[in-house]
Amino acid sequence: MLAKTDLLAKTLTCTLAQEHIADIVETLNDQDTATIAEVLVALPFERAVEVLDQPELFDAPAALTLLSDERAAAFLSAMSADRVADIVRVLDAPVRERLTARVDQETRTALTRLLSYPEHSAGSIMTTEFVSVPANWTVAQTLDHIRHVERSRETVYATYVLEPVTGALICAVPLRRLISSDSDAVVTSVVPAHKPISVTPATDREDVARLISKYNLLAVPVVDSANRVIGIVTVDDVIDAMIEETTEDVQKLGGMEALDEPYNEIGFARMIRKRAGWLSILLLGEMLTASAMQYFQDELEKAIVLTLFIPLIMSSGGNSGSQATSLIIRALALREISLKDWWRVALRELPTGLTLGAILGAIGVARIVLWQKLGIYNYGEHWALIAATVGGALVGIVTFGSLMGSMLPFVLKRLGFDPASASAPFVATLVDVTGLVIYFGVAAVILSGTLL
Repeated sequence: MLAKTDLLAKTLTCTLAQEHIADIVETLNDQDTATIAEVLVALPFERAVEVLDQPELFDAPAALTLLSDERAAAFLSAMSADRVADIVRVLDAPVRERLTARVDQETRTALTRLLSYPEHSAGSIMTTEFVSVPANWTVAQTLDHIRHVERSRETVYATYVLEPVTGALICAVPLRRLISSDSDAVVTSVVPAHKPISVTPATDREDVARLISKYNLLAVPVVDSANRVIGIVTVDDVIDAMIEETTEDVQKLGGMEALDEPYNEIGFARMIRKRAGWLSILLLGEMLTASAMQYFQDELEKAIVLTLFIPLIMSSGGNSGSQATSLIIRALALREISLKDWWRVALRELPTGLTLGAILGAIGVARIVLWQKLGIYNYGEHWALIAATVGGALVGIVTFGSLMGSMLPFVLKRLGFDPASASAPFVATLVDVTGLVIYFGVAAVILSGTLL
């Protein structure tokens, strides 16, 4: 088996040596961990470092643990600090301590700093490898400095100009401006004087993403309380972070815990744990639906025809609630609305729900009338009242579903929970129960004295 692994690794190494880094990563993701480790050892050192630096290489931590401590530490010392922090975070404590003790002092210092920041903060995803120069340097000196350090920096497209004595951030100079400026000019003179855009280590990474998008930046500096640059968050780090955030939100909206591993990599038992909890909660919620139906058992026995429309009623309310929840969660995430806007959302969703309910109610009434007139199904002598019951119930249920679905994310956010936890299945379950109450309440009013 080992011989087969070695042969496969050698074949892959020869094939991948000249491939684009992204293609190498994609191919390695299809291999087992042992093969990945063999390929990393066989590739030229700098090429292997480039591969390990890609967040898309899912098995990088596991592959490094199969290497000798010396080789793994050498890779970690040569990688970008933010990527090393991502890898070290998921290693078992004994392995983490063993490897961090062997990396160079600069990497160890950077790791200690990065790992001290909360997860999902700017500090946790920043890199400490950036280009900075004192404010009294010329353009020529700055460009010469960039040429000397570019291999060891995350990006050279922005140079951060610092106050020579305090090290405080003065401005950021784009590489394009440096190239096009007079070489003898002082570096601070080549950009307009305005307050530099920066964030603190505690800034949420979603806020960093919004800032980068708003100002069309390739990177944003992270500063401490004295306005000294301690790192930068680059646009590619933000994209990776946003993909992770979006994935978590989508999974939560699906009614499950967020997966912290790729779908193909997560174990069976872990998958069951992630999905069983929410399904069990939703099942308990649906039991309330059974209780509601038991409560209206006498009405069902008197007017059995009402049961034909229960699936239609429940699904319509759940669907409208899920729509509203998805819209509001996304709007909250993008900061299009805030907690104080809840009443505006309620005033918007109320007429929206009524209109949507009227549309669905009209369709429901038309269906009953059409089936009755065409002889497809006989709803009895009171078919018109049944049609009115279904139509009226749909108006009420869709309106209620839209209102509840839009308000629940606000409630959860106000209580300090992730609004994405107001998942579509959860809203649908709640609306199912209340939908039955509304349905039979409308039926009791309209059909009283006839079927009921």
